[in-house]
Amino acid sequence: MALFITFEGLDGSGKSTHLARIARHLAERGIPHAVTHEPGGTDLGGALRGLFLDRRFAGMDGTVELLLVFASRRQHLLEVIDPALAAGRHVLCDRFTDSTFAYQGGGRGVPRAAIEAVDRLATGGRRPDRTLLFDLPAEAARRRGRSGARRRNGGVDRLDAESLDFYERVRGGFLELARADPERFRVIDSHHPPAVTAVAVDAALEDLWERPA
Repeated sequence: MALFITFEGLDGSGKSTHLARIARHLAERGIPHAVTHEPGGTDLGGALRGLFLDRRFAGMDGTVELLLVFASRRQHLLEVIDPALAAGRHVLCDRFTDSTFAYQGGGRGVPRAAIEAVDRLATGGRRPDRTLLFDLPAEAARRRGRSGARRRNGGVDRLDAESLDFYERVRGGFLELARADPERFRVIDSHHPPAVTAVAVDAALEDLWERPA
């Protein structure tokens, strides 16, 4: 059975790095899979992502953010995620709806009921089979996201410029989601060196590769 696996956490938590490593691992084993990300993953999603992260729109309202990411997500499901799963390929996705609950809910204060209503319309309440939450103290994540190398490469976006309090609220939102759904979530302490974190990631996914097709 093809599985939908998501990698969540604050920017700078290492989730994207470890997603890429798992994708290489699957490729080496000849296991069919697709790698994608949010917001984005499609041409339309990429255009919406550009608007979402553009530093010109620093004062964007949380509900506007919510609608942008769900518009991208709906197209992403229709065009990438559902077809890949239907074809028998595992999907490794960098962010999904949990990020919306954490960023727009926890970070911006958009009511949970509003997020759930749009989620039902856009995705039917779709949830991944397994979610890895890369947990890192907010201050460390913010420092990584605003690193000199990232600034020089033009990679600091609208959310990277947010306050430490915002990062703390988002982290709290993620951890609350994990506590509420321990069967789906695996919380990874990503404050360690990458090699140590990699061991925890492999352990968090090991049982999935052992399932019969």
